[in-house]
Amino acid sequence: MFKILIVEDDRSISRLLELELKHEGFRVEIANDGKEGLEKYEKFKPDIIILDLMLPEMDGMEIADSIRNYDHNVGIIMLTARGDLPSRIEGLKVGADDYVVKPFEIEELIARIEALLRRLGKHEILSVSNIELDSERMEVKVNGREINLTLTEFNLLKYFLINKNNVISKEKLLEEIWGYDDPENINLVEVYVNYLRKKLGNEGKKIKTVRGVGYVFKEE
Repeated sequence: MFKILIVEDDRSISRLLELELKHEGFRVEIANDGKEGLEKYEKFKPDIIILDLMLPEMDGMEIADSIRNYDHNVGIIMLTARGDLPSRIEGLKVGADDYVVKPFEIEELIARIEALLRRLGKHEILSVSNIELDSERMEVKVNGREINLTLTEFNLLKYFLINKNNVISKEKLLEEIWGYDDPENINLVEVYVNYLRKKLGNEGKKIKTVRGVGYVFKEE
């Protein structure tokens, strides 16, 4: 599952982004200032950083420049109210991969995140039984035939394949796929497992229910 670090001092924006991105299947961490952003970057090892330009402690330009001194693999999307050309050019020069101006539509930001992941070549191909999952192209093939999955379904299948033959609790899935720890949201797991089973056809039968616990993907 792809990991995104949001470094944004406006808590209303960071919270909204967190909810929307978790709903799309990303793992998300939030930092509220530049110093915390660098600390969480070191611990969380994100695939992409959504970085506000104007921050307490260190601004976005300083953070991007600091990270780019030794990491050219993480994606950086600069998020700011300053949309003038000099600011955009400066952001790109210090290492930002993309520049999004506030206010923005969440759908556009998600599309830019997915495009950046493809450009960075962040992918792996998992092959289990008759299922092949390509993270770079966000493609899944069953018996050689491509099937269409939402990002959440894709991440759920990926987690099952990585943890094949291991029993996974519903609570663990809820935390890993959606980033939630509230048991009131547990029905999300059941709903999406059923969606995934249907889309996988006969291969979906390999996702076994472990009564009172969760699920296991049984490789045969």
